[in-house]
Amino acid sequence: MRIQRGGPAVAGLALCLGALAACGGSSGGKASPAGDTAEPPTAGATKGTSAGGPASPEGSGGRPLAGKVVVIDPGHNGGNASHPREIAKKVYVGNGTKECDTTGTDTVSGYSEHAFTWDVSNRLAKILRAEGAKVTLTRKNDTGVGPCVDQRAAIGNNAHADAAISIHGDGAAASGHGFHIIEPLAVGKNAKIVAPSAKLGTALRDAYHSGTGIAYSTYLGTKAIDKRSDLGGLNMSTVPKVFIECGNMRNKGDAAKMTSASFRQRMAESLAKGFQNYLS
Repeated sequence: MRIQRGGPAVAGLALCLGALAACGGSSGGKASPAGDTAEPPTAGATKGTSAGGPASPEGSGGRPLAGKVVVIDPGHNGGNASHPREIAKKVYVGNGTKECDTTGTDTVSGYSEHAFTWDVSNRLAKILRAEGAKVTLTRKNDTGVGPCVDQRAAIGNNAHADAAISIHGDGAAASGHGFHIIEPLAVGKNAKIVAPSAKLGTALRDAYHSGTGIAYSTYLGTKAIDKRSDLGGLNMSTVPKVFIECGNMRNKGDAAKMTSASFRQRMAESLAKGFQNYLS
């Protein structure tokens, strides 16, 4: 992020369990290195547990998240860089003002954070929808501007989300590697969601770490958990919400994973498991 701080269902016997199907999305924005925008598998293309974790408990009908509402916020946007005036305007973030949005970071090879977050968010959304959740993304494409950070929070609030996540890739010094979760500190209106957000953060951290094998951040947080009061997306939220920095895009090892379409699918599957653990 760097917020300028710089199977198909089995037919036959009556008591069979349904298998979860994997879904994906595609990345938009500027051109990226070869393989960055490879299409993920479509619904029904894989079977068993490959995309959505273990088969759901008997009686759930293969839709363990039925009735749950999840909001996914793909960080930044593809048009931000060409609209500096719009994203520089100040918005209220609960304890002061900050820029509407920022451009995000990229890998050394030029794969942008906004394209990465758009891709992972769409992959995650399709998995969660296949599990029965109602999912809303805070932006409709990877070519627009914003929305501003306060609006991103408002989308989750207005949806009365059971859980929300803002997906990012970090732009820290290249020597640092690993992922971390950012949880809110109490800033006025978000006080009631601090505790459930911490529970959500732990569920997502554990599932992401287990599913991807990516290390806890070596440069920030404690056991991949950081707590902040300067992010409008958390300060203005009234629903349980966290940010995830999926890796450090400036680190060679993390970047190799983040620019791999198959690994981005693995990231999405791991996050979906975290949501299932939190919401079940």
